[in-house]
Amino acid sequence: MRIEVKVKPNSKKTFVRQEDDGSWTVAVSEPAIEGKANEAVIKALAREFDVPKRSVRLLHGEKGKNKLIEIFRESSA
Repeated sequence: MRIEVKVKPNSKKTFVRQEDDGSWTVAVSEPAIEGKANEAVIKALAREFDVPKRSVRLLHGEKGKNKLIEIFRESSA
C-alpha cells in the first residue's frame, strides 16, 4: 500500500491522522535534521499500521515535508 504523508517535524505531540482527501498527516517531535524526523515518521507509521519498521519504506520526499511511503503487509505463510 502506498500513502501520501505530510510531515510536521518539531511538533509538541506525536500523532498520525488520515485527512479527508485520503492523505495522512504525521507529526513528530524530532527535528528535520540528519534524517531524525524521517526515522520518527517510519516508527510512527509502523506503530499505526501494526507492522515492523522494516515494512515501512520512504519512496519519495526524503528532504521535503511531503512524502510517499510504501507499507508492506507481511503474509503469514
